[in-house]
Amino acid sequence: MPRSRTVLIAFLVVTAANLLANATGGGLPFLLTKPLLMPLLAAYLWRVSAERGARPDRLLLAALAFATGGDVALMIDGTGWFIAGMVCFLGTHLCYLAAFTRRGAASALRRAPLVAVPLGYAVLTVVALTWMWAGLTDAGLAVPVAGYALALAAMASTATTQGWRVGLGAALFLGSDLLIAAGVAGVAQPPAAPVLVMASYAAGQALIVTGCVARAPITPAVAPATR
Repeated sequence: MPRSRTVLIAFLVVTAANLLANATGGGLPFLLTKPLLMPLLAAYLWRVSAERGARPDRLLLAALAFATGGDVALMIDGTGWFIAGMVCFLGTHLCYLAAFTRRGAASALRRAPLVAVPLGYAVLTVVALTWMWAGLTDAGLAVPVAGYALALAAMASTATTQGWRVGLGAALFLGSDLLIAAGVAGVAQPPAAPVLVMASYAAGQALIVTGCVARAPITPAVAPATR
């Protein structure tokens, strides 16, 4: 079995352990598993690239590094830590946005039917912010969340140009963040919200990374010798 597949299985096992910890009240298993999720995806990306004799995409690695920081920050209570986590995840979205744009997303979104995607995400963003605005204002987070939401919508829009897996992953990532924002604003708190947030987040990130790997052109890690 390739080592990359072993790392991906480890990611799935740790994700399952994290979801179980969320369902049973967190505790030490939650503290141990959450910070491991994105590093395991980064390790998978690194290994699969090495197995192909290629360089891992540095923007994807940076996105996962920012996400790791965000995961850790959101484990700590307090508005300051929430904002720190949001800043880290903003870095994640900007890295993904740059990676997808480098792969031709901007030109693809100018052609039908994908031209409708940014409009759809823009409408969703406006509706969601309108719904949550009063609660976010009370929490002192309306403006930061609005700026973050714009970057998230832009990332999700460009992701749709990278194949169904990446597009679905970005949509799940957006859904996870929407659940978090709705809870912060106090407008909705569905049953088992922590499990839903982490399940959609972990699945979204995994789909983005594996989808990008599946579509990535192979760039040799070492240039061939020339005369």
